[in-house]
Order: sequence, then C-alpha cells, then structure tokens
Amino acid sequence: MRVGAFILAAQFPGQGEGETLHRAMRSAEVAEEAGLDDVWVAEHHFVPYGICPSAVTLAAQLLGRTHRIGVGTAVSVLPTAHPVALGEQAALLHLTSGGRFTLGVGRGGPWVDLEVFGCGLSAFEEGFPESLDLLLRWLREPRVGAAGGRYAFRDVAVVPRPTEEPAGRDGPPVVVACTSVRSVRLAAERGLPMLLGMHSGDEEKAEMVDCWRRTALAAGRDPDEVAAAAHVSAGVVQIADARQDARETLLKAMPGWLRQGLAAHVTVDGRRRAMRDPLAYTELLCELHPVGTPEDCADRLAATTERTGIARHALLVEGSGDLAVTEENIRRLGKEVLPMLA
Repeated sequence: MRVGAFILAAQFPGQGEGETLHRAMRSAEVAEEAGLDDVWVAEHHFVPYGICPSAVTLAAQLLGRTHRIGVGTAVSVLPTAHPVALGEQAALLHLTSGGRFTLGVGRGGPWVDLEVFGCGLSAFEEGFPESLDLLLRWLREPRVGAAGGRYAFRDVAVVPRPTEEPAGRDGPPVVVACTSVRSVRLAAERGLPMLLGMHSGDEEKAEMVDCWRRTALAAGRDPDEVAAAAHVSAGVVQIADARQDARETLLKAMPGWLRQGLAAHVTVDGRRRAMRDPLAYTELLCELHPVGTPEDCADRLAATTERTGIARHALLVEGSGDLAVTEENIRRLGKEVLPMLA
C-alpha cells in the first residue's frame, strides 16, 4: 500500500494567500519527514477552493524541496493546457527528479477558465481524447506531429526525451482523473490507471475499477498490465485520540471553506451547477474516509483497499485549515497509522 498526502492549497475563510501556500509547501515537507510515499497537488483557477493555478509548477517546487517522496499532479487540467507544453514540463520534472514525478491529468469542468485561456467549451466537451493522445505520444515517441481537429503541426523532435534514460527506465507515469463511465473507458483503452475522487465511496470505486478492467481487456491490453494497474483513491484523513474529536475538527472548518470555494466557480456558458450542501458534504466525507483514531484510520484504509483493489491513497490532510493541526495530522498518519498497515 502507498499512502500519500493530497494538497489542494485550500484557502479557508480569513486566510491570506501567502499563508495558504506556505501551509501547502510545509505539508509536503512534513509528509516526507513522516515517511509518506507521495504528495499530490491540485490546480484550480480563480477560486479559493484551491489557489494553486499550476500543479506542475508547485510540483517542481516540492520536488526541489524534498529528496525521496513521490510528487504527482492531481490533476493538471488538460483542456486548458497545450499537451506538448505539458509533456515538456512533465519530461523535465521526470528527468531532473530521478523519476519521482507522476503526471495526473483530467478534464476539469465547464468553467470560465475555458474562456480566459481561449480554449472554448469544445475543449472540455469533446477535445479531451485528442489532447490526451497527443500528450501520450509526446511522452513516448522521439518525434511527434499532429493532424487533429484541435492540434495540427509538422513533425518536431521531442526534447528532452523522458524515455532516454538508463536501461529499464520509462517516462513519467500518467494517471487520469475519472468521474464518469466515459472517462473510465477512455483511461482503460489506453492502459492508464485512474485517480478516483474523494466524493465516491468504496462501492462506486469498486464498480469503476471493474469497468476499467473489463474495458481494458476488451481493448486487448495485456492481462498482467491490467492486473498491475496502480489506480489512486482520493480521500480525506483527520486523526485524533477520539473519533468524535477528529470529526469535529473537520466539521468546524471544512463547511466554511467549501461554501466559499465551491460557490466561486463560474460556468463558461451560464449553465446552472448545483452546489453540494457544505455541511452535508463534510459529514459524508467523514463517513467515507479515514477520520478518527489511528486504529480507525488504519482499518478504513485497509477496508477501502480490500473492497476496491486500490492500494494507492491520496489523502487530503489540510481539512482543519490550520498549519499546526495539519502538521500534526500528517505526522500521526506516518508515525501511528502507516505502521499498522505495513
């Protein structure tokens, strides 16, 4: 089992941006000190839900501040990025970090981001497969050209080549955020592992893993490759000496952040988007994920792995919104929970 910290750079009410980003960077450093396997960083635009606008940039900063821990994006939003530019950045981070970088990509949402970056709604609604395939070619081939509906250019050399390393080393791993059957099948056909969101419970994640497996086999993927797929389950963790104390920590802080952050999203075409009730959503997350004593958390993680077959976990550690509490949460995850999972 691999257990990592999921860092949104969430800006809680009353917090400054410098304070928020400091907590994000410090969380990654403490995660390495605590013995966690990975750190996953998210990206968002124009909303306090998460104030990191470039996951690869923050990942580069964290790779430079750490020495052992893996760092991944969860996720880089592909419709608002050029696949070649993102591929170049991923290759650079992969090579300079000694293979510690994982590129997570996703479709994002129908947000105003598409207007600001000049991508258009079609980039979100139809363009993701073309962008993903171009990105994968860039990470795997020595020369790449394109003749698609969105991207068209002559053959150019891939520099630096992420696969030109000592024997046995591949390019950076790629994972795909999946929230629908359509995205599950897209990832499966390409043999890419999934990143499944923290809003989903074990049963739903197990169904998505089964759909992925069946689709991958039907597409002719190698059965051994399918069996070894390293999917990632996102969740929330909060550790305390009593389960109620852990729940109260999140119930006091997260609804205010969710209310402020989720309400700030603006759709590009004016469509209405129903917002989850912040308190009910926080209560749901407390039920679905490792929130409680160290024993509770270890049992919850083990149960999720058994029920879903997913052995990699990206756990939101900053749900308290407080730096000191977040650091203690990470340290207890490493010192008290991980040994019970070993």
